Amino acid sequence: MVCSFLRLSGRKVVRSLGLAPRIVIFMKSTEKTSQVVKPQAKEAVTAHVEIKKARSRAALSIALNLLLSIGKGVAGVLGGSSALVGDAIHSATDVVGSAAAYTGLWLAGKKHPSFPYGLYKAETLATLITSIAVILAGYEVARRALLGPNILPDVAITLPVALISLVITFSFGFYQLRTGKKLHSKALQADARDYLADGLSTLVVVFSLIGAYYGVRLDRWAAGAVSIFIFWSGGNLLLRALRDLMDEAIDRDTERKIISLVETHPRVENVERCLSRMAGGRFIVDLDVILRSCSLELAHRIGHNLENNILQTFSQVVMTSVKIHSHEPDKLRRLTPVKKPEGVIEAHMARAPWFLLETINRADGNISNHEYIRNPHWQAETKKGFLVGKWLLGFKPDQVIVVEKKEGTAAALLSEAGVELILSSDLAAEGKGRRKKLRIHA
Repeated sequence: MVCSFLRLSGRKVVRSLGLAPRIVIFMKSTEKTSQVVKPQAKEAVTAHVEIKKARSRAALSIALNLLLSIGKGVAGVLGGSSALVGDAIHSATDVVGSAAAYTGLWLAGKKHPSFPYGLYKAETLATLITSIAVILAGYEVARRALLGPNILPDVAITLPVALISLVITFSFGFYQLRTGKKLHSKALQADARDYLADGLSTLVVVFSLIGAYYGVRLDRWAAGAVSIFIFWSGGNLLLRALRDLMDEAIDRDTERKIISLVETHPRVENVERCLSRMAGGRFIVDLDVILRSCSLELAHRIGHNLENNILQTFSQVVMTSVKIHSHEPDKLRRLTPVKKPEGVIEAHMARAPWFLLETINRADGNISNHEYIRNPHWQAETKKGFLVGKWLLGFKPDQVIVVEKKEGTAAALLSEAGVELILSSDLAAEGKGRRKKLRIHA
């Protein structure tokens, strides 16, 4: 049953919490839901650190690519190797691609009021520029392979440079790939794969130069093979960039983990819908959540907590929006701490050996089902309140009966989760009042 307070049309409550993200709760009469929206212009601290580290790696990549391009270009021209010159062109375009990656990472760390969802896709644009540069390099190398002269290069000049370039390229390529995965940077991963493709093309050049040492003319064939590597690498980069620009959903495994995290909350009935998209290697997630409550204040607090939990648990998520649909179920779950089955109530919740779990019809207050559950933590020597509180939340109770409302870890956990704590004296008075009404009606 949807709550009556949600019928108020046009009412809006806004709360700002200093440096904390802004939370806005909307109530619409057409949807009869309370919505918690957090358009986070400020990315998480983890994302800031990752972007800063990724920028330094991209700057190193530019410097190294520039040195490789100059070295191979000079050696290729002096030694007469079209394959090595083509490899130098590939490295030169890598400099352009690396510069684009650095620019994209620099923009991703900026904030602008015209881009409330962040500039994370600047990394995607950098990847797109890199892919185009690589494809153009492949075209140039292929053209040289088809139209260039078929001569024997000077191995004394070209082979040492090619071997040194091969070692440096593969070493840095694998290092950059590991760093990109660790920092969740698609731009760095794209740059690393470009390095590895360059390393494969340099390996082909090395083989052709070894053949030239024995008088075999393989330079043009090697240049053709290099162009194939370049085209393949550029095509894969282009495809990944286009998928990101078209808002591809995040991987299903991460999406299921996010849904599971939200549904473990004791007041959450279920996640009705989860929409996600990629933004430069980061995740943006929108959730529709069914809440077992009709309290506006509780919906506000739980929505805020759920968003914070998602951001803290998943470092790749930089923005999340939770839309709360308040729903009051026909039945509620009530827990009562007792000394033993059919025994009296236990005053200290954490010390209760047993708990009575009741399922109550909300309409008439009748108990439809009940069972006694043994408390596995009632004799714990340390963190007893915490363990019992977390264990009770696993049953997703709506109410917990207590003798008196006092401070304690278990009670604090239950209250924070939105579970209602009811005094046993108030419950007894309510029962007497109900029985009195029944006698009057009779």
